[in-house]
Amino acid sequence: MSIRTHYTDAPHKDRHDLSNIKRIVPFLWAYKGRVSIALSFLILAKIATVAVPLVLKEIVDLMNKETLVLMMPITLLLGYGVLRLLNVLFSELRDTIFARVRYQTMRDLSRKVLSHLYSLSLQFHLERRTGGISRDLERGTRAVSSIMNFLVFNIIPTLAEFVLVAFLLLGDYSVEFTFVTFTTVLVYVGFTLSVTNWRMHVRHQMNRLDSSANAMAVDGLINYETVKYFNNDHYEINRYDNTLYEWEEAAVKSQTSMSLLNLGQGSIIAVGVTMMMFYATQGVVDGEMSIGDLVLVNALMLQLFIPLNFLGIIYRSMMHSLADIDLMFVLLDKKSAVTDTENAQDLQISQGVVRFENVDFSYQPERQILKNVTFEIPAGKKLAVVGPSGAGKSTLSRLLFRFYDVDNGRVTIDGQSINNVTQKSLRNMVGIVPQDTVLFNESIYHNIIYARPDATKEEVYQAARLANIHDFIQQLPDAYDTVVGERGLKLSGGEKQRVAIARVILKNPKILVFDEATSSLDSHSEQIILSSLADVAQQRTTLVIAHRLSTIADADIILVLDQGQIKEQGTHQELLTAKGLYSRLWRIQLQEKNSKNDSSK
Repeated sequence: MSIRTHYTDAPHKDRHDLSNIKRIVPFLWAYKGRVSIALSFLILAKIATVAVPLVLKEIVDLMNKETLVLMMPITLLLGYGVLRLLNVLFSELRDTIFARVRYQTMRDLSRKVLSHLYSLSLQFHLERRTGGISRDLERGTRAVSSIMNFLVFNIIPTLAEFVLVAFLLLGDYSVEFTFVTFTTVLVYVGFTLSVTNWRMHVRHQMNRLDSSANAMAVDGLINYETVKYFNNDHYEINRYDNTLYEWEEAAVKSQTSMSLLNLGQGSIIAVGVTMMMFYATQGVVDGEMSIGDLVLVNALMLQLFIPLNFLGIIYRSMMHSLADIDLMFVLLDKKSAVTDTENAQDLQISQGVVRFENVDFSYQPERQILKNVTFEIPAGKKLAVVGPSGAGKSTLSRLLFRFYDVDNGRVTIDGQSINNVTQKSLRNMVGIVPQDTVLFNESIYHNIIYARPDATKEEVYQAARLANIHDFIQQLPDAYDTVVGERGLKLSGGEKQRVAIARVILKNPKILVFDEATSSLDSHSEQIILSSLADVAQQRTTLVIAHRLSTIADADIILVLDQGQIKEQGTHQELLTAKGLYSRLWRIQLQEKNSKNDSSK
């Protein structure tokens, strides 16, 4: 089985220019005081570095004088040692001061990305690949730290050293030395930039494939049971391996081109240093330069070209880091499909009347889900929505929570359009018990108090009692500290639903939504859950989306939804008397129930 899978969440084009650096600057600027101090220590360290060859020149020239050949230049030797020590001291102080900037910036950026992901609409999260996003975030924050280090500790210091060396050469030596220095540096930088930019598309491809492979692995492990149900271990492994094969090919190409780049850089530096030494040696022979001058020029060139060679590596690494943060900034650039209006106010609920007015909605333009839907849930009443699968029942709850905006019409609560109130205040007022309760891989206590983190222990216990799950929890070895496993898999369906009910009780919302909360439960569990739901729903406006009609026979109003339109409306008895779609669905479910009872005898 061979499947080629490409990463589809990549940007439309490679954005490996320096524009992303501008987006990092505000994070650095927030700590401009520390950055300034770090840069001051950096400059002092470079001054000490450049001063070392000058002292070395004086030592060599002094020792070369016959009259002083037997005397030790103690002062100069001590100065040489002090300059070496100061270089190390200022460099370490620079690192210490900048550490807070580096890690705080990583923290700020990580928090900003996660906050932005939470602000995006449900539509984005239904389409995202969790593994790919987590890898992009990890690489991106790490790359930001690297870029800051490159800029502050490598690029700026090297430029400063280059300026100091050029100043010394122009001031004390012939123009040939300056010409060779500038020419070598310009050729080196030009060669590095052109080749590195040429090979950057390979790095982008590696990133996409790496994220894609990681997303496949995480997705497969999250759905471990499904993989095993269909015996598709090898299928998943082959998909993963095929993507890694493409990544391997791109990685080999990247390494090969890097070797070519290193060879070119080494050749340019070798030619430049050789020419410098040729001119310096000729100057000594001609008597225009001393042995100390020869040592100084050699030391300056080594001091300049060694970091310059490292600068080539830094530039490549920085460009790779820019590629790494590119996908992270693509995430930050994504706009939410659902946003608060500029003058959005908090939702104010006095009664809790929910109304859908002429609502049209579609997930994709070619398939309309709801068509001119109008209904009202009176304050404190229970309205149930039933209908065939795909009729648009669960879409109603998503629109009420404003996970999506309606195409036409509006949804109001006490006359306030939910499009004109803040999403936070809206969701504070609405609670839900979903069909598929997904719990955090934390303790039962954590999952219940998640609804209201400032609640007391007694309030959590009381919510659990009302949900008929407190006694069950207390019988567990770790009681409320029991960890439920990923997505709550260590609990049964009924137990998870009761935890969800306890959570919504603790939230104490004005409006309740039960989205097929008992559809996957056995009859015994269903009766326990229904009893809990009835207690919770008292005196609250309630929307019940139901599959089993027997669970909503006591509803004040029942809507029958079919193909996105309301076909019937009334009480249970009125709809049975009308002998329409609801009556047919009731007979079908009654026959299914009788058949199950007969087969169990």
